[in-house]
Amino acid sequence: MSDMREELKQQARDIFAHALEASRVAPVMEARIRFEGDALWVDSDAYRLSDYARVVVIATGKAAGVMAATFLRLAGTQAARMEAVVCGVGEMPGLPAGARVYRGGHPTPNEASSAAAEDVLRTLGSLTERDLAVFLVSGGGSALVEKFMREDATEAEVAATHRALVESGLPIAAMNVVRKHLSAVKGGRLAAAAAPAEQLTVLVSDVPAGELDALSSGPTLPDRSTVADVRRIVAQYGLESVLPKRVAAMLLDPELAETPKEQDAAFARSRWYCLLDSGSLAAAAAARAVALGWRVEIDNACDDWSAAAAAEYLVARLRQLRMAGERVCLLSAGEVTVRVPTTVAGRGGRNQHFALLCSQRIAGEEITVLSGGSDGIDGNSVAAGGVVDGSTLERAQQMGYPVEQALARFDSEGLLGLLDDTIVTGPTGNNLRDLRILLAP
Repeated sequence: MSDMREELKQQARDIFAHALEASRVAPVMEARIRFEGDALWVDSDAYRLSDYARVVVIATGKAAGVMAATFLRLAGTQAARMEAVVCGVGEMPGLPAGARVYRGGHPTPNEASSAAAEDVLRTLGSLTERDLAVFLVSGGGSALVEKFMREDATEAEVAATHRALVESGLPIAAMNVVRKHLSAVKGGRLAAAAAPAEQLTVLVSDVPAGELDALSSGPTLPDRSTVADVRRIVAQYGLESVLPKRVAAMLLDPELAETPKEQDAAFARSRWYCLLDSGSLAAAAAARAVALGWRVEIDNACDDWSAAAAAEYLVARLRQLRMAGERVCLLSAGEVTVRVPTTVAGRGGRNQHFALLCSQRIAGEEITVLSGGSDGIDGNSVAAGGVVDGSTLERAQQMGYPVEQALARFDSEGLLGLLDDTIVTGPTGNNLRDLRILLAP
């Protein structure tokens, strides 16, 4: 039985690794973007570079490094005339010496996040109608590039606001509604800063389908959310009591500025192209699972649910599917939420927390559950996620660290690390949300 469980965990790891590899940014950019002569082509749309006095490339998010490096490599000799500002995380190899590179903070903005925002706004503000702005946008940019509309907002207030929102348990879309209305670089405001220049945005999405204006808080897209939405979210989630006082007052100020909407002149010369999203990740995982002999179902219904509700739903759904008598692999892409009290100091993230919640529901069963982040980073953990099975609950008890204790401490990595059941990939240079893999032979 233990051999079977180890094999299932290995297959789950295999499926996850294959999904990450098949969803890499660079190959997809190479397939969708090309330079011919002085023309930049994105799919069937051409931009004749000789028509522009300046070409500025702004890359933001966890995939900023790989997106910018790939784009500038594809540009070949044309790259020499491009001005590049790259705002990402960690090491970002392959960038030309002239690129201005910022390593911002995530999930909490840092000094580099603020410096990046100042540089981007200054650069875009100097553009004219004879220029082209190329935006390369991926998830994580909400924290990696940040400047509040309120000029006297301190770095400490900005950081505390982001931290409070991340720990509040808000769905990502609601969180970004609030961020957009506080920020000078979100909710279409980078497009407004770049106007009247021509603009194109290439997106690698970590938000639900149809909600691209939530990606990195939609810096270059028309914003569908309104000040009225902000007021509703503040009231619904009690944000007035958890945000810094001056920030809460700003959100409730009758003069709070609205974000640019679809009809705004800022978008008159804009186009947007989505290269990858969580559907790409799930499709790649499904292909690998089928190759390994599994019947695959994809169910994203629990996107943005609480981790506990998602665990309950997906385990029940897996049992239902298994009644057909076939080896079943249930895949679920998207994110779940975990509300973390400010008083705990454990290590982990929503993926490992979700996995441990599943371990309580599958104890003693031949079921394996893996949950991992496509960016390779799960919360404040060095792991991307974790994998559990029907023996996890018992093994944790034998190690002297029961699952319920780890959950109470929000220390999922602490326990899964002891059990050698973390998924460690290192930063992937990508961000397509999370992937949950449930196997039942």
